[in-house]
Amino acid sequence: MRDLIAFTTPLMRSTVGFDRFNDLFESMIEGAEDRFDTYPPYNIEKAGEDHYRIVMAVAGFTMKDLNITTQREALIVSGKAKDREDKDVTYLHRGIAARAFQRTFRLADHIKVTGAEMHDGLLTINLVHEVPEEAKPRMIPINGNGAATPIDGKKQKTN
Repeated sequence: MRDLIAFTTPLMRSTVGFDRFNDLFESMIEGAEDRFDTYPPYNIEKAGEDHYRIVMAVAGFTMKDLNITTQREALIVSGKAKDREDKDVTYLHRGIAARAFQRTFRLADHIKVTGAEMHDGLLTINLVHEVPEEAKPRMIPINGNGAATPIDGKKQKTN
């Protein structure tokens, strides 16, 4: 059981709103080398019944350096920091990575991006699960007259 948890945990890191294993497995196979990259670090949070958040640590990036796009069932977050040459600064250690990145999240059906904001080096992307009316379950009334109605609408002869 422990191996199964270790196997599915990386899968769950790059998806939002999924509960179908086949889609998760397929997404892992398609881009396995990109799926396990840990830069930049991020959290996926459930903020309510139908609300989710992706919070990414993007220290060293400005809002102009970041792009967020949606494409079919994917949310793509990319960043490329402009070269900032500090001629007056000599670095003894440069540990804040501002390297270019592209992170793709597969979104489940009916997950919509509602907005994004950036505060204190954290990029927050808000998502909501909106099921359209035609996709929601609906009750079908049952007629109680005892006679079956054929599909073609014609009356059947009774003997």
